[in-house]
Amino acid sequence: MQAERSDTGPGPARVDTVALARAAHRLRTTGTVPWLHQEAARRMAERLPFIKRSPGVVLDDSGPLGGSAPLLRAAYPKALHRVLGRVGDTAPAPARRGWWPLGRPSGPALQRLAATEVAAGQAELLWSNMALQGEPDPQAEFRRWHRALAVDGFLMFSTLGPGSLPELRALYRRHGWGVPMLPFVDMHDLGDMLVEAGFADPVMDQELLTLSWPDPEACLSELRGLGANVSPQRFAGLRTPRWLQTLKAALQQQALPGRPSLTFELVYGHAFRVATRPRVQPETSVSLDDMRSMVRVSKP
Repeated sequence: MQAERSDTGPGPARVDTVALARAAHRLRTTGTVPWLHQEAARRMAERLPFIKRSPGVVLDDSGPLGGSAPLLRAAYPKALHRVLGRVGDTAPAPARRGWWPLGRPSGPALQRLAATEVAAGQAELLWSNMALQGEPDPQAEFRRWHRALAVDGFLMFSTLGPGSLPELRALYRRHGWGVPMLPFVDMHDLGDMLVEAGFADPVMDQELLTLSWPDPEACLSELRGLGANVSPQRFAGLRTPRWLQTLKAALQQQALPGRPSLTFELVYGHAFRVATRPRVQPETSVSLDDMRSMVRVSKP
């Protein structure tokens, strides 16, 4: 099965930030890491041994529901591990994530900083598990990650691709219910964004996971634990109990064999930050951070 290309480009219009804040606050109060997040983190961690580098500073930008801390500490027990998040933020203020809260992270933590306040070059591994799909502007996020990485540091992330939940999208389309989720960005588009952000040697790949449940109630419960529909194009009114019963009946009707099932496209990406090499021109401008990086790299 071939994943779809993005039919909507990235940008603030992808996400209803008010709905995003409500979903983030609700998920923050549960404190339960979804199984799908844990599985994505496990599969991504299996790729770490192929990268022959031992980072001294690991920066986890997954949010508290990333399910990654134990895996990262097991992979790099001697590294300094830091988590980006809003420490102690329990109010439902607008959040920058689509489906993930920014509550109190466990372990050593840094307060979530504005893009201009993140210390440049502090991380040798920047890790993000299942958070990028809720980011209103992935391109800007890649630029922030690039700035936070040290020269020769590497980025690893996972996210949902547009091949996710085709069964649910077809069901909504058939009943004229609008869209069930925000549009996810295709891995080829994400690879292009990585290059534009300054990353080198980006590698993107994906896999499809099909999950099944004993009944529609269990299926909908797990979906609610993953997030909410924060698309600006979603149905504007309130759904009724009758609509919910119709949805459950439709999920059961398409169940094979007798169990509702949905497909998720997991997209993985990794790339490196290399020393900036400005093009020679009559007048060349180089940022102070890039100049420091080039000086460090050029030392014997």
